[in-house]
Amino acid sequence: MKYLDEYRDPKLAQALSRQIHKITTKPWVIMEVCGGQTHAIVKFGIDTLLPKKIELVHGPGCPVCVTPLEMIDRALVIAAQKDVIFCSFGDMLRVPGSETDLLAVKAQGGNVRIVYSPLDAVKIAQDNPDNEVVFFAVGFETTAPANAMAVFQAKELGLQNFSLLVSHVLVPPAMEAILSSGSNRVQGFLAAGHVCTVMGYTEYPPIALKYKVPIIVTGFEPLDILQGIAMCVQQLEDGRHEVENQYVRSVKEQGNPYAQELISRVFCVIPRKWRGIGEIPQSGLSLTNEYRDYDAEIKFKLGDIKTQESSECISGLILQGIKKPHECPAFGVKCTPEHPLGATMVSSEGACSAYYTYKRVT
Repeated sequence: MKYLDEYRDPKLAQALSRQIHKITTKPWVIMEVCGGQTHAIVKFGIDTLLPKKIELVHGPGCPVCVTPLEMIDRALVIAAQKDVIFCSFGDMLRVPGSETDLLAVKAQGGNVRIVYSPLDAVKIAQDNPDNEVVFFAVGFETTAPANAMAVFQAKELGLQNFSLLVSHVLVPPAMEAILSSGSNRVQGFLAAGHVCTVMGYTEYPPIALKYKVPIIVTGFEPLDILQGIAMCVQQLEDGRHEVENQYVRSVKEQGNPYAQELISRVFCVIPRKWRGIGEIPQSGLSLTNEYRDYDAEIKFKLGDIKTQESSECISGLILQGIKKPHECPAFGVKCTPEHPLGATMVSSEGACSAYYTYKRVT
């Protein structure tokens, strides 16, 4: 396929593999932040091309996976209400709440709709003035501009029947939370290229300097990831801790200033709870006072919902790079895509889903 095959060239992959083998003299632990990178690594067997001294661990870069259980339960309460049209991307419908999921609510008669853009939900609100229309706004900085635009547009149109259930999270604070943990093993990062397409990577040099870790902004194809690993290993071997951009075809240092301006107008930074991890300071987005009327949590009075996560699910340890999916006793036994204990098994970017889909058990 044009513009894709060149990033999957097996000869170039082998050349990068040889380069990594040549420069590696010590054991290193590198975390890929993004779940899309995790799936590419497992699908294409990228980790099998690396020296045994290089260990890849999987980070909290799956937005579906880190959406807290309380937020899923809030979504379920809203979606089950009469005269509500609940809109979401499809990957949220199978994520388990405390007792059920959005797909089950839909099967029981709830008006749950899969949309491909939050702007689709705005159009649904225009077409259904007698219904409350709620869009489940989850994700990292990557999806924040479109969600911000939806609220901005709804206000410009004077829509009073549209709102967002916001569960946005931010990548740099999560990286700091991992690095500052007493159980941290991560010595270098492959940063998510799509996040940096929006936000740039000016936030990363202070993290690299403070924790003395190289951070490589990396794409998602096999050659992207192998080159990112090579750049990270070279820094580790040299004793350097800098930010480098492997994904130069898409990422600029300053990112997209227009998207950033819209995000800062509509959202403000708040503490946010991450599923399986807990609350991370200044790691989430919430609607500003100017757009408070479009906050579904306020509109539906859902702030008091508290839940307890499954004691059998170790997704929190997996999202922090402490455990691998196959190390969970429930993996593939009590926890499968048909009957998941946690979001990491059903998300298209979840590490457990990747290991299960591609039969990775070691």
